[in-house]
Formats: sequence, structure tokens, C-alpha cells
Amino acid sequence: MLESVLAKERMPTVDAVEPAEGRRGFIWSRCRCLFFVLVLGAVLFVCSMDFEEMKPDWNPTWLTSFKKLNLISSLTDSRDSRTSSSALRRTDNITSTKVTNTSNTLHRTSNSSEAPQQKPEPPTPVPYQSPGPYLVEYPYEYHFVINEPTTCEQQKPFLVLMVPVAPHNRAHRDVIRSTWGGESLVLGNVVKLFFLLGLQTGEGAEQLQEQLLQESKEHRDLIQSDFLDCYKNLTIKTMVMLEWLDSHCSGASYAMKIDSDMFLNLSNLIRMLLNAPKTNYMTGLVARGGAVLRDTTSKWYVPEELYSNSHYPPYALGLGYVLSLDLPKKLVEASRHVKPIYIEDVFLGFCMQHMGIDPTNPPNGYSFNVFPVQYSRCAYSGLVATTTHAHADRVKNWEDFKKPGPYC
Repeated sequence: MLESVLAKERMPTVDAVEPAEGRRGFIWSRCRCLFFVLVLGAVLFVCSMDFEEMKPDWNPTWLTSFKKLNLISSLTDSRDSRTSSSALRRTDNITSTKVTNTSNTLHRTSNSSEAPQQKPEPPTPVPYQSPGPYLVEYPYEYHFVINEPTTCEQQKPFLVLMVPVAPHNRAHRDVIRSTWGGESLVLGNVVKLFFLLGLQTGEGAEQLQEQLLQESKEHRDLIQSDFLDCYKNLTIKTMVMLEWLDSHCSGASYAMKIDSDMFLNLSNLIRMLLNAPKTNYMTGLVARGGAVLRDTTSKWYVPEELYSNSHYPPYALGLGYVLSLDLPKKLVEASRHVKPIYIEDVFLGFCMQHMGIDPTNPPNGYSFNVFPVQYSRCAYSGLVATTTHAHADRVKNWEDFKKPGPYC
């Protein structure tokens, strides 16, 4: 009996076993909770770190692989794409701005934290190269500051007189307007006068330009282009004149380029042109076999390396020459194939030679005079054009020349 009782006491009952197992389960549960808390804390710690602010040498391989998968930068993709397109829009238009503006734009773009990693290379500006002392800047796109684009179309002149003159030389323009330039109908043919000017720089240039605008409103005979008006640029002035004639006066029959210190007998000129060819025609005082001047002190010096021949091709002297109105377009085209030498009448001779057209001699050797002819009614009645003495009273001589009565 006693042994049975002791045996019963050694055998665990159900009530005694369950509390022991519950204690062990409770301890295990607490351990698992603690483990999860630690793991969660570690995850939160990692997620709260700012990878972008870490030092460059702190670059674990797992972080690199995350970046490759775009897991870190996915939140900033939309912001970076907007920034990149904005930066591209800013640099798309740099080619249409000045070089200084372009470099500033690129500087602003490259300093932006949101800009693309690779900044575009700025365009390399083409350095200015002077054509040298004996050539001029032509062909070039010159523009007209003062213009009379419709006069020829409205008045339909037979002859257009083009007088190159310095912007400040109002006195010469007024003398011409008061003498031969004031004749608008000669032997039944319409004649139209224009003065061709460039720009003047330096002191008083602004005031002078205002005066030219006022003069243009008063007389409607000024044509001004945006090249510097100086002796070396006479070739530019001549070519701009030809461009203007081709664009705005091609309906006329003839044009004459004539210097502002000349006397012009328009009646004799019109008579000559009524019997002249209609095309490929240029005449004046034609120089044939003109020697190339190698004296470095000469106003018309040309070095041998620029032009090796000892003589120029035939050309009409720039004091006054006449051309048919089909020639301006042809001369402008030919000028693109000829070195733009600064001696304007010689340059036109080169252009005529390029076209294979020979200038025409005038009817007699006294029609055009490079040396001033002493004024007399008889002497002036037999010529077309002559230079005049600097101190001659051209207005008085003109009034005398136009008086009725025989010339000789």
C-alpha cells in the first residue's frame, strides 16, 4: 500500500506537467520577441541613415548593388528628370547667342546641383582674321541704314546717277543738287540722282546721323549702308552700290558712278547712251596696260605676292564710269571669285576680266578727263565729265554754262 502511494507520488500528474511546459513556452516566446525587437531596431537604424551624406570611402558593396537596382534613388528620379530636361532646354539655344552669353549659360548650368553630370562643350568662336592692308571685307552682308527702295520703280529713270560721298560732306551734296544733279529730265529721258554713304564713327557721329536723317527726309536721295566710310573701303562702297542697283533699280537702262568733285554734261552723256549697247556695257576713261605700282609709298601700292603681273587688265577709272543695268548682278557674282583689292576701279577691272567682258572706249578721248579742264563754255560743251579744281566755283560755272546762246 505504502509502495503504491510512493509510486503515485513519483509519477507526474497532468496538473504537474502543464505548468512546467507553460513556463518553458513563456521563456521561448520572450526570447523570440526580444530577437524581433532587435532585428526591427537594426532595420530602422539602417533605413534612417542618409547614404548621400556618407563619406566617399564608405561604399559597401551591398549599397552599390542597391543603387544599381535604383532602390535608393527611385524617389528622386522624377525630380532629376525634370531638372535634366530643364538644363537641356537652357542649353539648346546657346548657338544663337553671343559667345559671352553662351559661356555664362554653361557656367550657370554646370554649377547647379540638379544639372546633368556631363556638361556640354561651349562652341568655339571663330577668331577674327583681318584680310590685310590691301584687301577689304567683301563679300559680306551689309545692310542699308537709309534707303530709297521704291524710287526707281515709281519714276522709271533711264539713267541713275550714283555719287559716293562722305557722310559729313553736306557741302558737296548741295553743290551737286544745285548743278548737274538737279536735272531730272534731259532730252526727254528721266534722270535720278542718289548719294551713297557709309557710317561715320568718332566724336559727333550721333549728331551727324540725326542730320543725315533730316537731310534724307528733305531730299529723298540718300542711300546709307553700315560699313565704315573711309578711303580703303571704296571697294565695299562700290559693291554695295551695285547690289543696290540690282535690287532696287534694275529696271533702269544705265547707271553712272561719278565722284562728287566732277562736272557732268548730262546732255552729251544722254546722247552717247542713246546709241550705246544695252548689255555688257561699261565705259569711261578706260586704262589699258596700267602699271601695277610697287612703290611702298604710293597710295595705290600693291605687293607682288598679292598680284604678280606687272600690268592690270583694262578698267574704267573710278572718277566716272557708265554701265548697262544688266552688269550689276553679273559683277556682284564675279566678285565672289576675285580677291577684293582695295583699289575699287581696278577691282571692277578684275571682275570684268573674270566675266570675259572688255570695257568700251568712249566715242572720243576727251569725253572723260582725269585732269581738271579749265572752265569755259566752249571747253565744257564738248566733254561728258571732268574733274574740277578744288577752289572752282562750280555753282557759278554751272549757271554760266546753262545760259542760252552758243557755247563757242
